[in-house]
Amino acid sequence: MDAAFFLFLALVGVSVGFLSGLLGIGGGIVMFPMLLYVTPFLGFSGIDIKSITGLTMVQGFFSALAAMFYYHKNALVNRSLVATLGLSLFLSSLLGSLISKNVPDGLLLMVFGTLAFIAAVMMLIPRSYVRDDMTEEKVFFDKTTAVVIGIVLGFSIGLVGQGGAFILIPMMLYVLKIPLRVALGSTLAIGLFSSSAGLVGKVATGQVPYLMALPLIIGAIPAARFGSIVGKKTNTKFLRWLLAAIISATAVKVWLGII
Repeated sequence: MDAAFFLFLALVGVSVGFLSGLLGIGGGIVMFPMLLYVTPFLGFSGIDIKSITGLTMVQGFFSALAAMFYYHKNALVNRSLVATLGLSLFLSSLLGSLISKNVPDGLLLMVFGTLAFIAAVMMLIPRSYVRDDMTEEKVFFDKTTAVVIGIVLGFSIGLVGQGGAFILIPMMLYVLKIPLRVALGSTLAIGLFSSSAGLVGKVATGQVPYLMALPLIIGAIPAARFGSIVGKKTNTKFLRWLLAAIISATAVKVWLGII
């Protein structure tokens, strides 16, 4: 790997890691199109989709781990929600990641695009911001609904190599009615379940290019920590619209590529 490509991957890790901490996302929703489209645009050799899904799992895991500790320290990680949704996600995501090696790249791209489209539409639905600064001990939710969400979404996000935060956050906000800051913090912890399960599957099936993963991790860990500090001080209305814009832009780009 030459120095220019190493630096490019490290910068991708920094930018995606910061967004992970800021918005509670693992970063795959941003990293997937960056590695797929920006890499060849800059003159580097293209990366195949299966390797990209493996890299997003690696980056998602370490970014979520780095940022989650800050959110937990500020009482923004609901343990019951993490356990309920996270465990159901883990098993179904692991199954999806193991099966993904035999799924055509075009179908993987369509699954990713569909999830991004659904998430974008949900994030544009009007909502109240009154409860968004509430801490985790005041949060209650329907556990049966959380388990169903985990099982249904887990398989799909395991297929496409995502921690799934980009679709989990809208589900938490609009279906489970979780306050935004707790949703962001809890999603990072839940992302550790789904991304670790998916990562095991990707590693077991040889879909992780380790040399490319190293600069991503080096850039992502400190940036995720910094992003979480900035996110705690940022107005929740801005965070919601920034997340909606990122998801919507990614959904459009992916579907333009498919069409």
